[in-house]
Amino acid sequence: LPRGAARLELEAPGGPAAPPPDMLDLLTAYRRDRELQPVAKLRTHRSGIRVTNGGGPVADVTVDLVAVMTGRRIARSFREIEAELVNGSERALQRIEKALRAAGARDGDGRPKVFQALDLEPPAEVPSPAPDAPAAEHLTAMLRRQERAILAHDPGTRLGTDPEQLHQMRVATRRLRAFLRAARPLLEPEWAEALRSELAWLGAALGPVRDLDVLLEHLRDDASGLEAREQRALRRIFDLLEDERRRARQTLLEALRSDRYLALLDRLEDAVAAPACVESTTSVAEIAAAEFKKLRKQVKGLPAEPTDDELHEVRIRGKRARYAAELAESSVGKRATRFIADAKLFQDVLGDHQDAVVAEARVREALTRLGGEALAFAAGRLVERERARCRAARAAFPEAWERLAKRGKEAWRS
Repeated sequence: LPRGAARLELEAPGGPAAPPPDMLDLLTAYRRDRELQPVAKLRTHRSGIRVTNGGGPVADVTVDLVAVMTGRRIARSFREIEAELVNGSERALQRIEKALRAAGARDGDGRPKVFQALDLEPPAEVPSPAPDAPAAEHLTAMLRRQERAILAHDPGTRLGTDPEQLHQMRVATRRLRAFLRAARPLLEPEWAEALRSELAWLGAALGPVRDLDVLLEHLRDDASGLEAREQRALRRIFDLLEDERRRARQTLLEALRSDRYLALLDRLEDAVAAPACVESTTSVAEIAAAEFKKLRKQVKGLPAEPTDDELHEVRIRGKRARYAAELAESSVGKRATRFIADAKLFQDVLGDHQDAVVAEARVREALTRLGGEALAFAAGRLVERERARCRAARAAFPEAWERLAKRGKEAWRS
């Protein structure tokens, strides 16, 4: 499975008849309702070491001698040295790579073993259209990239050991909806809205678990600065949220194992192969400019002291403007790239504000359910920190908007 710049290999014991059921579940998005068939037989002799740091596992460094079998005959063989993360960081992996190269290791083939055995090339990256290509080509390329991202992060989302996998799958789903929304002038309306509706269903399944991941990380970070007795009192809130997350994850897994999800994947595959485009002279730059204009209008209409909900609406509008800019980036170039970078910073400011607002509300809600004097005191301390975060975000908002507004004028010549 993808893990940043590295990958995570999963292993499980099993007989020759079929892969273990848990492995088959991780492959659902790829195999759909199709049966797996053997395509290659590899025999691997593995040796190696586990790299540790302070007693904790970091990575496994292995030497594999791989034989590609045809019946009982070795058709070909090759050797690989691999360094795979266990609990370490990518920086640790880079240090291991440096040591291996110093010892004489060379760049390998880079393909998974089965790709080498079958002499297959990995799927090529989705190419960027030419800057002057029709808007429909830019849209198609972006839709295809997001469809691939959903497939790539589906197994890790099912596995559930790395929150980033769920995050990236949810982002790809949101981007698809945003691209279909922004590109309405290019698409047959009923086709686009029907697909957006199904993506909204998927997003609703992914959202609660991801939101709780963010909430728990946010609250634990803020609670880490409190006294030990206060942290102990807050465990009741964390346990409550963890229980909620487990239930939300079960609902998510049910959705990912449903016929509706498999039908959506089939529909996405057809959509990226042949989107229902209509004749239009609208360019992707004009689409991005229109989204930025809506954002600028909404910010201009804010009162001197906007409410939390008003800032949240601006955050959503900012995200739409950013995604529309991503759609136009390969056409517009560096001006769009700079706008996207500042749009991310703008989102971060408003995202910090929204995270703090949600965190305070959830702490108060949990307190009404759990009660207790010790918890009430600790929760109050936590609420103080959330309000401080809100104030900091509100103070940073004008500068972040001024910077983005300037980039928008430059990017879209408005």
